[in-house]
Amino acid sequence: MSANIPFAGLTVEAARRALAAHLKDNGIESPDLDARLLLGAALDLDHTGLATQAARKITSDEATVIATYTQRRISHEPVARILGRKEFWGLDLCLSNDTLVPRPDTETVVEAALDILRSESRANQTIRIADIGTGSGAILLALLSELAAASGIGTDIRVGALATAEMNAHRLGLAGRTSFIQCDYAASLSGPFDLIVSNPPYIRSADIAALDPDVRNHDPHLALDGGADGLTAYRIIIPQAAGLLAPDGILILEVGYDQSAPVGEIMRAAGLTLPHPPKADLGGIHRAVIGRKTAF
Repeated sequence: MSANIPFAGLTVEAARRALAAHLKDNGIESPDLDARLLLGAALDLDHTGLATQAARKITSDEATVIATYTQRRISHEPVARILGRKEFWGLDLCLSNDTLVPRPDTETVVEAALDILRSESRANQTIRIADIGTGSGAILLALLSELAAASGIGTDIRVGALATAEMNAHRLGLAGRTSFIQCDYAASLSGPFDLIVSNPPYIRSADIAALDPDVRNHDPHLALDGGADGLTAYRIIIPQAAGLLAPDGILILEVGYDQSAPVGEIMRAAGLTLPHPPKADLGGIHRAVIGRKTAF
């Protein structure tokens, strides 16, 4: 598990190959991509820079940084944690210890929301959005990047997460259309909202120990643990959302691989309709459950 590779004096390209091989030997699933990202960060070079400077030699100071990053990665710290940032919906988001690493599966929630708003000619309207348990602000900021007239509020119980989300909003030029509130789910919100979204904790408590160590050891436990059946957060969020939605408002929730049906039932019990089938992610899993508050 040691990262004692003599990077100093290697060319950039040779260092990249050596790092990728070492990651592969230590069971890292995407060694080539991870090597490129870590080396690029250590040398402050993008993909093009790595190519154009492929023949230059690694300095001893650079080698120390590369070795540190390598050791952290083979200890199953995610690349996003090492770099402190992650791309989501084409946005470069900063992370903190209080935020999940945004995952491609969560983009399904964004896609579902945009599909509905565009199909109903609402994408250019001045809609109001709430992102419950916003974390890094990923879902809310992705939506606002696509909906120029929209504004939004993100909630989180963790002060550190809210600080990270607010920083991301400023970095992306979206601070003027966002606000962030510390509360438990939607407890401190006042409606109405046209769209409410959330990626709540949904891992069954007993399943957390079996998660990939990249997740289990580095994502905040509070953002993972969904209780005994994984549905605790939904039983809180859905009734709250039903009371906060405007007539014809939409609720979209990320769910685990086998949770779309029970979450749909909780929505129905709260008086919401399910006008659209759950939207599947790229792996074919029903990832986003969609409810609507019927206009009377």
